[in-house]
Amino acid sequence: MKAGRLGPGAEFDRLRAIFARMGTRGQGLGDDTALLRLGGTTLAVSMDLSLEGVHFRTTWLSFAEIGWRATAAALSDLAAEGAKPVGVLVSLGVPGGRGKGEGGRVDPGVEIMAGVAAAAKHVGAKVLGGDLARSERYIVDVCVLGTALRPVRRSGARSGDGVWVTGALGGAALALTAFRSSTVPEGALHQRFARPEPRIAAGRWLAQHGARAMIDISDGLAADAGQLAAASGIALEIELERIPCWSGVAPRDAIASGEEYELLVALPRGFGERSARAFARATGLALTPIGRCVRGTGVRLTEAGRAVAAPAGFDHFAGP
Repeated sequence: MKAGRLGPGAEFDRLRAIFARMGTRGQGLGDDTALLRLGGTTLAVSMDLSLEGVHFRTTWLSFAEIGWRATAAALSDLAAEGAKPVGVLVSLGVPGGRGKGEGGRVDPGVEIMAGVAAAAKHVGAKVLGGDLARSERYIVDVCVLGTALRPVRRSGARSGDGVWVTGALGGAALALTAFRSSTVPEGALHQRFARPEPRIAAGRWLAQHGARAMIDISDGLAADAGQLAAASGIALEIELERIPCWSGVAPRDAIASGEEYELLVALPRGFGERSARAFARATGLALTPIGRCVRGTGVRLTEAGRAVAAPAGFDHFAGP
């Protein structure tokens, strides 16, 4: 099966090279979630790697929070597929000894897996197994399994569809700024970063109500919109003033904020405010229209009707 179309960026250039090298030995590549048809069931499978120093620091989070956060990131891929989580497997790498975090009072591996189990339970899934090894840095590699009645890929958006986003954006970046300035964010802001909520119920509702394409916001809305546009072969027009922002965050900063784990979704033209209100009643989340799908390529960002440059998203292999 031909690999899906990927957007711009050094990370995706490397993925294109990997896909080309594998050739026909790869199947259905390009989306965050793999789909396998097993009899009358569609199995959705995804993996997400969290690495100390890249995705988290032990001076910022408890070990249980590290486990939750890593699991939530993987579960968010299932949310974007409209899938129901079933199970979680984890490959865990931990240094020898008790570790420096939390004053060495706890066993890091035990606490990380407690966080994994809590995140899995939160969405009705079970921890099914995994692997444990000694490593120089903490590594939490999470594989999630789910089932999807109506899978939603990122490749189904059509010209004329509306572009919507769940929740509010920018909280993760605001918390990250605080951590980097040696300030510990409190309350809801800390929770946003340390215990993000994978939007499982939201994804399933949207899948059941006609979502054409969906992606979770992990690298920033502007960057992830580019991936959805590339996969669908269309352009996304997004109005900056419509972006729902976390309190104290400017719209431009909100669309650059990564690890938000909200959902960006293309919905048919007939999906309107009445449907958005039904979504809010069902999920407790806001669903905001921020633009539309049009013919063309890429992401076209406007502010008060004038074109503005989109901020870069996170890219693991971008140059300094």
